Amino acid sequence: MNFKGISYYLSLFCFPISILAFINILYSSYFDYFLSINSYIIALILSFLISLALFFIGKKTVKKINFIEQLILIILVYLVVSFFIALPFYLSNYQVTFLNSYFEAISGITGTGFSIFKNIRYLDPTLILWRSSSQWLGGLYFLFFLILIFSNKQFNYKMNDLTYSGDGNINSESNIKDLLLKIFILYSVSSLVIFLFLNISGIRMFNSLNLSMSLISLGGFLPTNSLERIIKSNPQKLILIFSLLISMLNFFLILNIFQKRIIIRDHKEDLYLVLISFIFILLVYLSGYSGLDIVISVLSSLSNSGLSLMSSNNNLSLFFILITVVGGSLISNSSGIKFTRIYILLKTVFAEIIKLVSPNSIVNKSIFNSEKKITDENIKISFLIFISFFISLFILSGILIFDNIDFEKSFKLSILTITNTTTSAMFGMESMDFINLLTTSKLSMIMFMIIGKIELISIFLIIKKIFFKD
Repeated sequence: MNFKGISYYLSLFCFPISILAFINILYSSYFDYFLSINSYIIALILSFLISLALFFIGKKTVKKINFIEQLILIILVYLVVSFFIALPFYLSNYQVTFLNSYFEAISGITGTGFSIFKNIRYLDPTLILWRSSSQWLGGLYFLFFLILIFSNKQFNYKMNDLTYSGDGNINSESNIKDLLLKIFILYSVSSLVIFLFLNISGIRMFNSLNLSMSLISLGGFLPTNSLERIIKSNPQKLILIFSLLISMLNFFLILNIFQKRIIIRDHKEDLYLVLISFIFILLVYLSGYSGLDIVISVLSSLSNSGLSLMSSNNNLSLFFILITVVGGSLISNSSGIKFTRIYILLKTVFAEIIKLVSPNSIVNKSIFNSEKKITDENIKISFLIFISFFISLFILSGILIFDNIDFEKSFKLSILTITNTTTSAMFGMESMDFINLLTTSKLSMIMFMIIGKIELISIFLIIKKIFFKD
């Protein structure tokens, strides 16, 4: 195991925390929030020194690490970076235990949005900004992981090759740097566009900034107690819908539009996602609901954001919960099983039925009517992801039941945890008290929030490598 190589790359992911801490120090100084400034100074010093130490440990070693080592790197990034993010929560004046602080940090970096804070409006503005920044950084890191690590052809369980419309060859160092820069610029510009639209629509600048970082990362942290306090007019709702669509669809869609590429050929998955969104919206409309709020709820569920303007007195909470299982594009910040995998499973089932009815029929195995075909490996991986999702659901809900949470809530909370979706009124989960959960529940949810991003298969591969080397 190349631990020094892992250490080198881990240092590169830890260093940006120092930049975020420095920004918060400037913000605290400018607006005279001196009571909280020490926590960010400590976070800056610790993250910088530890990043520096990790960098020098791995600087002179072989930088190439295999896929299993890359998976270990991803888990360490979530665990170690969350430690630095947890420091300002723990060192604040709100008497938060370290476990609760760490729970908040993991929830932020994975884009889940579970919060141990009940009254957000009473929080220090610097801490609110810190929470939102953790989501923004976590979303950026996940896109890095998707393209650089999960695009591995040997263990292609993310199946990014089915919808990845990037430059293809990323083996050389120059291509990797170019791709990382491209992702960073596009991610930052998208965040800026959402921020400007929200600000122009009449939303307070501070709320626009924090909400834009939550939306681009498909996170659930808000700068206030509820979304209704921010989004009030129809133009603001339309901007929210636009933002959710940008984040749910293929990350490279906007890039390909600006580069004047043939987007219909490369983004048929996105067209199908928009189509299925309309179907879900129509189903809600036929249930007696109307207005832009149902559009926001459907897109928020499908994108695994969870932000909603719907009240809890609706009879569609289970419907919205099940939509979260679907997930968005393969190349996006969304979680869930992912729409493409479900599409592959359904199309395979229909193909087998057709074979039984008419054995001589020619079965169309194309993916979204493109040139790419469904392979046996695609079917196996899609089925394995489907099974592993329900294994995770069974394990986590079983643990949560022992925490005196009733079956319905434990079932819903488990799905939201595994899909990295925040609790809200549309799921009937707006009153969840995370701070008083048992330690076992918090630790389990921390583990499954990470698994929701990296897939349970990653854990199986690591265990196989460590304990079953042959």
